[in-house]
Amino acid sequence: MVAASEKVLVPGSQTDGSSSSTEQLEAVDTASEDLYVSQNEDVLSMEQLDSTVDDETYVEPSSSFSEVDGEDDEANNAEASVLLQEVISKESDLIRQKSIPPPGTGQRIYEIDPILTRHRDHLDYRYGHYKKMCEAIDKFEGGLEVFSRGYEKFGFVRSATGITYREWAPAAKSAALIGDFNNWNPNADVMTRNEFGVWEVFLPNNADGSPAIPHGSRVKIRMDTPSGMKDSIPAWIKFSVQAPGEIPYNGIYYDPPEEDKYVFQHARPKKPQSLRIYEAHVGMSSTEPMINTYANFRDDVLPRIKKLGYNAVQIMAIQEHSYYASFGYHVTNFFAPSSRCGTPDDLKSLIDRAHELGLVVLMDIVHSHSSNNTLDGLNMFDGTDSQYFHSGSRGYHWMWDSRLFNYGHWEVLRFLLSNARWWLDEYKFDGFRFDGVTSMMYTHHGLQVAFTGNYNEYFGFTTDVDAVVYLMLVNDLIHGLFPEAIAIGEDVSGMPTFCIPVKDGGVGFDYRLHMAIADKWIELLKKRDEDWQMGDIVHTLTNRRWSEKCVSYAESHDQALVGDKTIAFWLMDKDMYDFMALDRPSTPLIDRGIALHKMIRLITMSLEWIDFPRSDQYLPDGKFVPGNGNSFDKCRRRFDLEFDQAMQHLEETYGFMTSEHQYISRKDEGDRVITFERGDLVFVFNFHWTSSYSDYRIGCLKPGMYKVVLDSDDSLFGGFSRIDHKAEYFTFEGHFDNRPRSFMAYAPSRTAVVYRLTESEVELVEGSNKAS
Repeated sequence: MVAASEKVLVPGSQTDGSSSSTEQLEAVDTASEDLYVSQNEDVLSMEQLDSTVDDETYVEPSSSFSEVDGEDDEANNAEASVLLQEVISKESDLIRQKSIPPPGTGQRIYEIDPILTRHRDHLDYRYGHYKKMCEAIDKFEGGLEVFSRGYEKFGFVRSATGITYREWAPAAKSAALIGDFNNWNPNADVMTRNEFGVWEVFLPNNADGSPAIPHGSRVKIRMDTPSGMKDSIPAWIKFSVQAPGEIPYNGIYYDPPEEDKYVFQHARPKKPQSLRIYEAHVGMSSTEPMINTYANFRDDVLPRIKKLGYNAVQIMAIQEHSYYASFGYHVTNFFAPSSRCGTPDDLKSLIDRAHELGLVVLMDIVHSHSSNNTLDGLNMFDGTDSQYFHSGSRGYHWMWDSRLFNYGHWEVLRFLLSNARWWLDEYKFDGFRFDGVTSMMYTHHGLQVAFTGNYNEYFGFTTDVDAVVYLMLVNDLIHGLFPEAIAIGEDVSGMPTFCIPVKDGGVGFDYRLHMAIADKWIELLKKRDEDWQMGDIVHTLTNRRWSEKCVSYAESHDQALVGDKTIAFWLMDKDMYDFMALDRPSTPLIDRGIALHKMIRLITMSLEWIDFPRSDQYLPDGKFVPGNGNSFDKCRRRFDLEFDQAMQHLEETYGFMTSEHQYISRKDEGDRVITFERGDLVFVFNFHWTSSYSDYRIGCLKPGMYKVVLDSDDSLFGGFSRIDHKAEYFTFEGHFDNRPRSFMAYAPSRTAVVYRLTESEVELVEGSNKAS
């Protein structure tokens, strides 16, 4: 019960039982030198990687109050803290003053992609429908900003004089609020209905001024519906819990005293130019056989994520879901954070700590479908199957066994738009990964459909225009009120216009989640090494629309947990349990697995925009999810964690993921070699299982001297140290692999090496002239 939970304090305060911020920072061994590129050499030493973090790792996110000059540092810091608190506390008020820009012409999509002119009728109709919805929202609701604050009208709304509870249930014949506070008496707080099907009741404060419903009380709404009498959790409930021994959840009136409410201490970080996202499930993040908590994740996992070099964390399974094994995708209570991991204030402290570390926090949000539950979810809420969802078969996803929203309904739009704003405003999430967008955009939901890229597949009668317009509205909302927020859409269809701004006629996402890459690696891992095709790998990793930003990953929960295995388990299978300790020899299977695991992750990261790896996971029953090792200090899996850290800091230093210069110079099926350029870096991948190549010629654009900056074969990463990190590689003129010049290097089997242009030809000439 919430009423019995411990007081939630600021993380790092001296009274909450946790270590101070200073102690926590020292615990991860900060140091002043750069983690990836040191003053004296380009390649990481063992000591650097084990004991240092770059000097920016734990710097407060930049804001006008983050650096204070003056003699009295303590006084100035205190003043700065007060000013920062003012800014943070007024953020919601400032957002209310914003107005979302009116719709544009929606015509620029035809300039960006001329092929779209063949489908102008459909796209102009779509944009016209979007404009009509914007006009209607402006006329009847006062604009999208006001419309998206439905949580201030529906559910429980506290005022100085009492509590108002409102619920939209148009088919209900009668309704009453029941709970612990009135001994579950359906005659005590009877609700009245207006002409729009909204039920309402007002509960004045008690004589002593206290609220009529105590914080932590269980609450439900009892309705007489076309399907009979039923008790339901309020649709806009902010917290719900499952009592021990019970299956259905109970709604909880969550309104702690002011002194117990969590107060955010840290400003949101700036949106990174290149995202390096760490996917995590809080409940599965513990190394112990337990459901982990928000507090433990805050204190134990976030510092590790930061130390590894990531700048964003995406958290799954936040919205309450009664079926834990659904990994958060069968949502029952859309405005409530999962109570298995703690209270709403615990989650806020987690997000605040992430912001303190400079980490952007993304939420895996589910607006594509809803749990089929009728006892604790939205299904059959007012006794009909068509309140929030399409009726009949159109409202049911046969593969997911879940309900599908009717995005053309006014109150559904209010509910979902308000839900997106709620998580950004109340919890200060920095953006979303929208789940199942393909299912939303088509009436066939992408089921048993093979998208070929033919534009006729995207614009026709199978497109759910209402759903696409909802996505345009929610992206308008996100970017209009929270300009730094990030919107990622999970789409496997390749819908054109997906990442074009709404004002230009697009759907409005910032990034498309590239689903095909992880599936491709699983497909390849089921084959022999000899059957891997370099061209196939490159095509899959680069198959995206020009200038469209994509999020890609080598593996995710979709592959690793939902009916499949992790990449590590595909590579090494049961040998991981017996042959990964440092005090015994490995096997050829382990050596192959470690080598290919590193290469797969690096080529996915370097040929796509964003790498999207996974967290270590243990199931609630204690069962180990293969692939991450049982011991950090005696397991070879740690080598891959070190390599992961090195990859992130390589990108942090050189920014190759956002470099406009990308050229793939070689896809050699005989040698099994792939070479390409990103910025000033040259990547060389030798996938051959036995052949190593001496004096292998590598084409490049820029002349000068190159040096090794990352080597997957380094013993630090579990390799065989076949590359000399002190070697210098000088270019020579002459076209090779369609490049104007090249250099020679050693390319060991199953190894990835990254070379950096350390000195240009001009610098080399100037240096020799000075020496002479």
